[in-house]
Amino acid sequence: MTPSATGTPAITSATSSATDSEIPPAAAPVVAPAILSVQARILIAAAPGAVYETVSDLTRSGEWSRECTGGRWVSGTPRTVGAVFRGENYRGADVVPWAPVVRGPWTTESEVVAAEPWRLFQWVVRDSAGRRQDSTWTYELQATADGCLLVHRYRLGRLTEGLAKIFEQLGEDGRRRFTAAWNEKLADDVAASLSRIKSVVEAAADSTAGSAMERGGRG
Repeated sequence: MTPSATGTPAITSATSSATDSEIPPAAAPVVAPAILSVQARILIAAAPGAVYETVSDLTRSGEWSRECTGGRWVSGTPRTVGAVFRGENYRGADVVPWAPVVRGPWTTESEVVAAEPWRLFQWVVRDSAGRRQDSTWTYELQATADGCLLVHRYRLGRLTEGLAKIFEQLGEDGRRRFTAAWNEKLADDVAASLSRIKSVVEAAADSTAGSAMERGGRG
């Protein structure tokens, strides 16, 4: 599925497939099915460099995220592999209202695990002891004729510290219901984030272009 011409985020499955001729059976990695997995993509009328500079600045997350209101880098060089970001978050009572999840404000710490300018930015959520969890957020960027294709992904391979406590409160049916509802919620979240990122980046590009034209007119 590809983004529409209007720039509406296209939500797709985060899984991919390959034929036997592409990956020999002996070389194919064994990957456990994800508990949660969502992906969305959007076209942005700006250079990949400008998009990367925006999405890699996690302190600006409050401009596009439904739950992260901002935060600060607490260790390492910001935006580089190994850097740790402490995010400030907020979740209202109307989000999957029957689920026993955190409501109101809470904080998370995440560690950058990939930072390739103009191409890839990725981080994982850490547990209370500072260990990496199998909870991964990803931005992938690709140059296009009209700007940049931005793909946003989330994947949960194993239960995080917090979700394990939630699952303890749910029976088998409740766990299935929660997983389906939360996956749908996350799909909406990543699509909403991409729409807002597109608006932020394109507004900044228009402002920069307008300032350049104004300076040129005075020259």
